[in-house]
Amino acid sequence: MHIRLIVVGDRQPSWVSDAFDSYVQRLPRQWKFRLDTVATGHRSKSADPLGAVEAEGQKVLGKVKAGEQLVVLDERGTELSSVELAGELSVWQAAGSDLCFVIGGPDGVSKSCIERADFRWSLSKLTLPHGLARVLCVEQLYRAWTVSTAHPYHRA
Repeated sequence: MHIRLIVVGDRQPSWVSDAFDSYVQRLPRQWKFRLDTVATGHRSKSADPLGAVEAEGQKVLGKVKAGEQLVVLDERGTELSSVELAGELSVWQAAGSDLCFVIGGPDGVSKSCIERADFRWSLSKLTLPHGLARVLCVEQLYRAWTVSTAHPYHRA
């Protein structure tokens, strides 16, 4: 199973990159984890942000490969504990499909991405800054892996 994370927006503070990279380095090599970015759509005071969200969504969907399990991070998705996420990862791995996680832009994920999603995952009911969501996502993937391998990182 290979795992990718597609994110909308590429400019992040250095602390985001540092934390993100720290967890990516810990992920199992067989996942061949990869980060893909999509440029944030143009927004203006006079334009409806939904147009930008849909444009971003089309770019994201253009990067999703046929047969990939698509997991969209969405505040209205299903909240999972770390142990529950480890279970979901095991199920997805057993299915033999590659995984693609998506974090939308400043106004969320497009309707077209949500419709294509195989699973909608909520990191929290809290509203999170984009960079923090990126870090939490990869940290939770690492934590889920440690749960499934009985690594001591996760202490329950």
